[in-house]
Amino acid sequence: MKVTVLQESLARGLSLVSRAVSPRSTLPVLSNVLIATDEGRLRLSATNLELGITCWIGAKIEEDGSTTVPARTFVDLVATLPTEQVSLNLNAQTQTLNVRCGASNTDIKCIDAQEFPPLPVPDMEGALQLNVADFKEMISQVVFAASVDEARPVLMGVLVTVEKDTITMAAADGFRLSVRKGTLSQPAAQPLTAIIPARALTELGRVVSDGNEMIAMVLPKGRGQVVFHMKDVEVSSQLIDGTFPDYQQIIPRSHKSRTILSTPALLKACKQAEIFAREGSNVARLDIKSSGDLEPGAVEISAQSEETGSNETIVAATIEGIGLLIAFNVKYMREVLEVIKSPNVALETSAANAPGVIRPVGDENFLHVIMPMHLG
Repeated sequence: MKVTVLQESLARGLSLVSRAVSPRSTLPVLSNVLIATDEGRLRLSATNLELGITCWIGAKIEEDGSTTVPARTFVDLVATLPTEQVSLNLNAQTQTLNVRCGASNTDIKCIDAQEFPPLPVPDMEGALQLNVADFKEMISQVVFAASVDEARPVLMGVLVTVEKDTITMAAADGFRLSVRKGTLSQPAAQPLTAIIPARALTELGRVVSDGNEMIAMVLPKGRGQVVFHMKDVEVSSQLIDGTFPDYQQIIPRSHKSRTILSTPALLKACKQAEIFAREGSNVARLDIKSSGDLEPGAVEISAQSEETGSNETIVAATIEGIGLLIAFNVKYMREVLEVIKSPNVALETSAANAPGVIRPVGDENFLHVIMPMHLG
């Protein structure tokens, strides 16, 4: 293999794929990045057997070939090279990669590419086409609600269902539920259901560049995998086996109080309350004061800590229905408000011991259910 590539392109490609490198693996080759010539471009791939990321970068190829380079060594080296052309020259017999750039000349010991696990090569026919900007927003609005508890692996995933031209993503951890709907550019040939690890979707959201307009999603039959393909990046992931809980049963069908607040004002109040609530169990009390004939409605958000003190913030609100005192995990409140783009948000409540529903005002595609906390 004899290849010349720009330092910036190589550094960018490595930063994308190295997110899938296995930090603690019994297989040494999983700590490496596969570099291979591929139809006039250089292909970089990394995998931890659950998640795989591949990136293609422009290169001048004099001789085809492939090898796997220790990821950490290569990433750190390329980051320190001058922004010039980098020449990569592989001695296939000794599996040594010579890296030259400017005054720098380095030899890196590699592992034969034959030892690298094969990544899926999907048939892209019939792939679902998604708008990148919409899909990134969908991911950001659900992944944070997935569980991190390995005892319940199904909840560490995001349930993705496709019916005609509607795609729905849902994540829950037992204390909250996020559901987001989106529209496909063309209807799916058949309904689909898959549980995709939240981590894979998080990484996908990070590596997708806004320069790509569309992203293709394909579930190769019988492989238990999903592949997301863009112009110069591909992300593959194992699916999670199991049955996702019927989340529709968790969503309250009615409410006794609907409170409309400014999203930034409520977010700021939650951030202030969290400073004090985090000392204990993140409890913040929301006192929804129903508007009387004379004064407008308001919500008082308060938190206190025996060690650090207390905080109260009053946020103006439009309240339809009864007043109510309810407590929520303020960290969960903050996390959902951070992913809501609309200027106003609606909080629907029924009782102090019943779940609350948060919806962006004017957007029917997103809802978030949050369990109440005990008012001690």
